[in-house]
Amino acid sequence: MRRKIYVALIIIVCFLLQSTVFQVLSFASISPNLMIVVCASFGFMRGRREGLTIGFISGLLLDIFFGEYLGFYALLYMYVGFLTGCFKKQFYPDDIKLPMLMITASDLAYNLIIYLLRFLFRGQFRLDYYMLHIIIPELVYTLLVSVVLYAVILKINQRLEAVEKRSAAKFV
Repeated sequence: MRRKIYVALIIIVCFLLQSTVFQVLSFASISPNLMIVVCASFGFMRGRREGLTIGFISGLLLDIFFGEYLGFYALLYMYVGFLTGCFKKQFYPDDIKLPMLMITASDLAYNLIIYLLRFLFRGQFRLDYYMLHIIIPELVYTLLVSVVLYAVILKINQRLEAVEKRSAAKFV
């Protein structure tokens, strides 16, 4: 129960930061995608099921407040959480390279799918412009912010796991 409360708080805080503070701190109307960082981080640390669940909740939150279609972002974030959860066996808390690589790949794939489904099918074939002015700046900004955000999520996850181990040891 404690984990669910903390995860819900992390999702809400990151959603609020992404939709308010980082909108003000945007560079050329580019802001970091904190929800990708949350989904990829939890998927990577906790596995496919939790990544999928957190991705769905995060995407649904974005769909409700900013989406044109209900379920579009929920589906994308679910895939991000699930696919990064496939790499749980390679998770080592001390190594930050692989999580950053996973967050980068997730953000790149997310933006390419957005381009494909929202722009290419409407006849806008300027992938070079979209890459140069939207995808790469957002990727860099997200990666810079994710170094700090991932460390915070990792510490919270480690403390929750320690509490869960202590409480499980009491029942044995």
